[in-house]
Amino acid sequence: MLLLSVFFSVASFKPIVPVRNLVAVWFASVDKIIFVENDWNAAVKKASAQKKYIFVDCYATWCGPCKMLKIRTFTNRKVADFFNKNFINVSIDMEAGQGPALAQKWQIQAYPTLIIFDENAKPVLGTMGFMGPDDLMRFAEQALQKK
Repeated sequence: MLLLSVFFSVASFKPIVPVRNLVAVWFASVDKIIFVENDWNAAVKKASAQKKYIFVDCYATWCGPCKMLKIRTFTNRKVADFFNKNFINVSIDMEAGQGPALAQKWQIQAYPTLIIFDENAKPVLGTMGFMGPDDLMRFAEQALQKK
């Protein structure tokens, strides 16, 4: 009898908010920074088209502080919302694919290295090492002030 009443309750359920609106809300507030993975050229094209700065996470797969950034800082809701709104974000393994050439070009000395470029791929600001959410927000805001 209980199973039957649950079935009828679920079957007669009508959402208060249309499903398409729920999807839009979900995409508007994601709990992590959305990165273009290992494709600098795609990030530059997107930034140029959208007139946004580019945030680059230069990492190595073996790097502990890089992993901490991904787990603790890039998943902070405030950070994610800010970066997804204001930047084209790209994460590049500096030891694979186009990473080694970019590491040489950008003179990367340590990991993680975080760099913000303008929409024309000119460097604006950079830093090395792990950053917590508040420090990363200050770093980003400092770069955007140079716009």
